[in-house]
Amino acid sequence: MSLHDLAARALHVLDPEDAHGLAVLGLKAGLGPRDDALGDPLLEVTLAGLHLSSCVGLAAGFDKNAEVPDAMLAAGFGFVEAGTVTPLPQAGNPRPRLFRLTQDQAVINRMGFNNQGLEAFADRLAKRSGRHGFVGANIGANKDATDRVQDYVTGLTRLWGLPDYFTVNISSPNTPGLRALQTKAALEDLLGRLAETRALLKASSTSDYPIFLKVAPDLEDGEVEAIVETVVNSGLDGIIVSNTTIARPSTLRSSLAGETGGLSGAPLLAPSTAMLARFHAAAAGRVALIGAGGIADGAGAYAKIRAGARAVQLYSALVYGGPGLVARIKRDLAARLRADGFVRVEDAIGAA
Repeated sequence: MSLHDLAARALHVLDPEDAHGLAVLGLKAGLGPRDDALGDPLLEVTLAGLHLSSCVGLAAGFDKNAEVPDAMLAAGFGFVEAGTVTPLPQAGNPRPRLFRLTQDQAVINRMGFNNQGLEAFADRLAKRSGRHGFVGANIGANKDATDRVQDYVTGLTRLWGLPDYFTVNISSPNTPGLRALQTKAALEDLLGRLAETRALLKASSTSDYPIFLKVAPDLEDGEVEAIVETVVNSGLDGIIVSNTTIARPSTLRSSLAGETGGLSGAPLLAPSTAMLARFHAAAAGRVALIGAGGIADGAGAYAKIRAGARAVQLYSALVYGGPGLVARIKRDLAARLRADGFVRVEDAIGAA
C-alpha cells in the first residue's frame, strides 16, 4: 500500500466531508499520487470523438468546483468529470450529509449540489486552457430555480468552449423534483432546448462538444426506451448509467443504512450494471454508454464494459481503496481483457 493510500485511510478518523475537503486541499498542494507508467494501449478508447488514453474515468462529485482535475488526471484517470455545478452558488443541504457505510463498502450522500457556482467553475477551467487530458463539466439546476431547464441552458452557454464535454445531471435524488425531468415530456423539453442552444453555440464558435445525459438506476419499465429515443432524437452523444440509488438493499449491514440520500459504492454495482445492459439493448449502438456505479476493481469495470459501456467512471471506491486504486483497476482490467482474448476495449463492449 502506498503512502498516499495510507494517508487516505488515516482520514477515516475524520468526518467524511471534512476528510474529503482535506484530500482536495492536499491535491491542490501537489501531494497527490502520480501514475507515470506508460498507458496500456489496450485501454485506449474513442468516446464520442474524444480519444481517451484510458477508458477509466473519475465520476462527478469528487471535484465539484473544478479545483483539482489535473491532479486526478495525473493520478491515472483517462478523463475527469468536474461538478455538479449550478448557475448560482449554493450551500447544499444541512450537515451531516455524507456517510460512510464501511461494512458495506458504500456511501450515502444528500449533499444537494453544494458548489461555488458557474463563475468560479468557469474561471478555473479557463486557467487550464492548453493542458492535456480530458475534463468534463457536469451541470445541474439550482434548488430554488423557477425554470430549471433554463439553468441547464445557462450552464451550457456559460461553459461552452471550456470543458471537453458536458454531462446533464437530472438524476440526483438530493434536489427535490429533479428526477421528474427524466419523464418523457419533461425530458423532451429539456433536451430540445439544449439542442437548440447547442446549435446556436456551435454556429457562433465553430466548435462542438459531446453532451451526455446522466440517469438514475431507479427507472421503471418503459422509461429506458423512452429516454434512449429522446436522447437519440435530440442529438445527444451518450448516456451515463447511473447516478446513486434511493433503494436500500436488504443486504446492507451498516447502522447508517437508513440515512436518506443517494446510495453509492459496492451495493450499486449489480443494479446499475443490470440497468446499463437494458440501455445497451435499447440503444443498439446509436449512442455511447458510460458505466458508473459500484466499480471498485477491474472485475467491476470489466462487467460494465461487457454490459455495454464504452467507458467507465468511479468515485465512491476511492473512499476505501485510496488514490492508488485507479492504477490497480487499470492493470486488472487490462489483464482480464487479455485473458479473454480481446486486443482492445472496444471489442469487449456488450460481450455479455
